[in-house]
Amino acid sequence: MWCLELLLPLLLIIKDVSGQWNVWIPRDISAMTNSCVVIPCTFMYPSGIRLHYGIHGIWYFGQPYPQLFPPVVFKTRTEIVHESYQGRTKLIGDLHQRNCTLLISNIGTEHSGRYYFRADLGGANIYTYPDFSELKVLDQPNIDIPEEIVADENLELTCYAPDNCPENSPEIQWMYTDYLPEPEYTSDYVAESNTAVLSSTLTFTPRPMHNGQLLGCRVSYPNTTLVYERLISLDVKYAPRSVWVNVSAEVMEGSSVTLHCEVDSNPPPRISWLFGDQELLWDTASNASLSLDDLTPSQEGIYTCVGDNGYGVMNTSMYLAVLYPPSEPVVNGSLTILEGSSISLQCSTQGNPTPTLTWLKDGELVGSITAAEVSVLELLKLNPQGDGQYRCLAENEHGRASSSLNITVEYAPVLLDESKCTVVREGVQCVCMAMGNPEPIIEFYLPDKNITVNDTDGRYNYYTHTDGHTSTGMIKLREKGERLGNGAVNVHCSISNMYGSESFHLELQQEKKYMMAVIVGTIGGVAVIAFIIAAVRYVGHNNKKENGNPGQDLVSKLENPALYYSTVKKDKQCLRKKVLKTELLGSKFNSILEESTGEDGDYQPVGSMADLERQELNYAALEFLGGRSRDGGASGRGDDGSDYTEIKAK
Repeated sequence: MWCLELLLPLLLIIKDVSGQWNVWIPRDISAMTNSCVVIPCTFMYPSGIRLHYGIHGIWYFGQPYPQLFPPVVFKTRTEIVHESYQGRTKLIGDLHQRNCTLLISNIGTEHSGRYYFRADLGGANIYTYPDFSELKVLDQPNIDIPEEIVADENLELTCYAPDNCPENSPEIQWMYTDYLPEPEYTSDYVAESNTAVLSSTLTFTPRPMHNGQLLGCRVSYPNTTLVYERLISLDVKYAPRSVWVNVSAEVMEGSSVTLHCEVDSNPPPRISWLFGDQELLWDTASNASLSLDDLTPSQEGIYTCVGDNGYGVMNTSMYLAVLYPPSEPVVNGSLTILEGSSISLQCSTQGNPTPTLTWLKDGELVGSITAAEVSVLELLKLNPQGDGQYRCLAENEHGRASSSLNITVEYAPVLLDESKCTVVREGVQCVCMAMGNPEPIIEFYLPDKNITVNDTDGRYNYYTHTDGHTSTGMIKLREKGERLGNGAVNVHCSISNMYGSESFHLELQQEKKYMMAVIVGTIGGVAVIAFIIAAVRYVGHNNKKENGNPGQDLVSKLENPALYYSTVKKDKQCLRKKVLKTELLGSKFNSILEESTGEDGDYQPVGSMADLERQELNYAALEFLGGRSRDGGASGRGDDGSDYTEIKAK
């Protein structure tokens, strides 16, 4: 207020050099509600005007023209004023000194607006000055806040309180500053547009944590109850200081997952979800979520959330693992190699977690089990036993898969031990067996005749058969001239394929066994026949002793058929028991002989005695009809007087 006291005398000495109507008043002036305000005013009028009735003045509110009937704020001729100003206004200037300063007390916000002064010099010398002073009535102090408050940058906040009331001078105090780091306070007295304003400046360095914090400015007038406060919330701009995302996760193939990202920054950032260099999603917000459906292994990898709000950039990444069973392994194609070669079999697959790889050959484990996506099986110097199917099996906790290949080992032919010549009923049978890959070609050569026997020659019952890598050839030599004089044979077997050929002489390996079988069979047959004859004679002799006079008994038996039948039946049963073993031994020996020689007279191995014992027993029935033959059989009386008859098998 002290500046007004100095300013008014200066305004009063200003002369109207031009002699025109003119007024000086502050364009803007402010005051607190319920306080007072002084509007400084100095006016001029033309110097040629004679003041006969003195000088009068009128203050209008809102409009300068009386015909529009603006509210009268103050009038020197009368106390009639607008009701809102009744008892509130006072002219504190001397109009004769061209001082039109106005005091308004106990003002309210409704008094804010434009104020115009009108000079009445008498007669027609009445003039309303177009210039005005605009009053702003405040219910709280002003705080000058920068357009932008940036974290970690120095900040000044200024609180203003008008000092345009001569009755009271304001005091300013800052509130809620305890949390501020090292705040500083400065005060100043500012005159703007010839009005007085008291200011207080708060200086500090804000941090991101101060965003949203409250600060306050309190204006009070000593010795009054007038207190005015204003609170502000700090809008501190700061770069992203934290980016939160899901922790790294493991999900199954085909499932869904949602990735969340939250960014702490002011203003809210532009959030981007990146997979590699590809932007999958963006949004301007404090958080963003990325949804992934029907996941595939190709979506496994690093996902990055990036926050950018213009004040800085920050990002955080997470790893998304997609679990899935092993894929079908990729292996070499099937191979054909030469015996003695070495190869490497490679198997590769993909799976999560990493699968184990196992090599199997024809179902059997070969090599070692490895926990990797690639496995190499080294096969060194392969022989024919290395031929077969190789399978690579990939397994993890979510499934298994396998792939196979075939390794074919080719090699020169090899003669098998089963190759031989054997004596058969028609002559000599020669068999030649060989293994090789490709399958060997078999030919027979008869040096004595200089003949090569193969599938084009039908004279020797040439036969050939192939089973896998095994070839079998067979011929029969029917003519005796094709055998050597000492019983030996001279047959050569030739085996060949693309990798080699060989010729071998076939031995007659089983000739002695065959001759032994013939000799044993002949001697055994004679012994059996002699034993049967002796047994028959013995039975006949016993019957003679038991029957007494056979002729008389026979007559009586014929006369009594029932008695005859009973006697014959009894004799037959007794004879069965005696002759049974004899006939059995004979029949068995004959069967052994037949089995030894075979259908074509070939020698065959003899079975064990246990086999003989398991055979079904045969029996013979004897029928005694005296000297008369039945069914054309031979019967008669021997030299010793005993009856005899022919033995027939039932």
